[in-house]
Amino acid sequence: MRAMHDLLKQNSNIWDLFSRREEYCPEKLDEHGRFLFAEKYLKNASEPEVSRFLVDHGMEVEFPENRTFAVCLTHDMDDIYPPLSHCLLSSACCLKDLDLRGLESQFLWKFRGAEYSPYLNFSEIMDLEEDLGAKSSFYFIASRKDPKRFRYDIEDLEGSLGEISDRGWEAGLHGGYYSYNDPEALKREKERLEAVLGKKVLGFRNHYLRFKTPETWELLADAGFGYDSTFGFSDSVGFRNGMCHPFRPYNLNEDREIDILEIPLTVMDVALFKASGSFEEAWRCTKDLIDTTARFNGVITLLWHNFVFGCSFRKDWIKLYENALQYCSEKGAWMTSGEEIYRWWDNESRV
Repeated sequence: MRAMHDLLKQNSNIWDLFSRREEYCPEKLDEHGRFLFAEKYLKNASEPEVSRFLVDHGMEVEFPENRTFAVCLTHDMDDIYPPLSHCLLSSACCLKDLDLRGLESQFLWKFRGAEYSPYLNFSEIMDLEEDLGAKSSFYFIASRKDPKRFRYDIEDLEGSLGEISDRGWEAGLHGGYYSYNDPEALKREKERLEAVLGKKVLGFRNHYLRFKTPETWELLADAGFGYDSTFGFSDSVGFRNGMCHPFRPYNLNEDREIDILEIPLTVMDVALFKASGSFEEAWRCTKDLIDTTARFNGVITLLWHNFVFGCSFRKDWIKLYENALQYCSEKGAWMTSGEEIYRWWDNESRV
């Protein structure tokens, strides 16, 4: 990675984009304390300028079985039990479609027991991905504090975590809302998840994509994580620092590489549909980002929340995810979890 950093430093504009120099002293933050991107910048984020520079200067990337690009599939477990607003929206949708079985699943699960929650759908998600030769990462909350509502106790999901691990998918940590800048909270949540999972946790993404450059990377490295996948956009899609490849971040304050791998987030379901006027526009945007990543032999990271697959009012979001997997499969992509990409990149193709 040092050779890569040395190459990037030869072009000051590319280096500033890669290192996200402007995020070190932000003038504005949004309501969740995240860096506030200018609209002009977001419009240009669909092109991975830093990765283009690296490829043009000789960077070569290899993936297993001679695959030309990779797709990192991820799911954030924000909720295991639908909040009331979700129950009402899903129930209304089922009534409109005269879907009585769906109505029973969405509204009456509480009377049957917590184990019947429609958001306990990990098996269905894994089955969908397995049919296309894919794996993914599930990031679970292990924090006891949340600004909106109680989410869930990770100890109640021991069986589900065991199934995810046994099938070869990844269970990572979805850091608590207040944890991205709290070293003790990060370590405490990691240990809590590891105690239930029964093995070391490598992957991380923070709740609400809260992140501070470069401090969060440093804290994650100190806490013992192998990789992070928080670094993306909460209200848009694209390449936050011009990279469509995993990378080792750089701390400008201390003039050194940070000992963690970033697998940057490219497309989040909520942000995608928020920025798109229609399903067709959302699919066209996603397809373009896939094609762009493939052109540079990169890695595109998709985030689809588990609740999407268990609520009746997000059927178009499910369809787009299925379209993306099918399209990437037809293009010969390596579709896998963040953990497998981390292990490959760190041990086999470290550039």
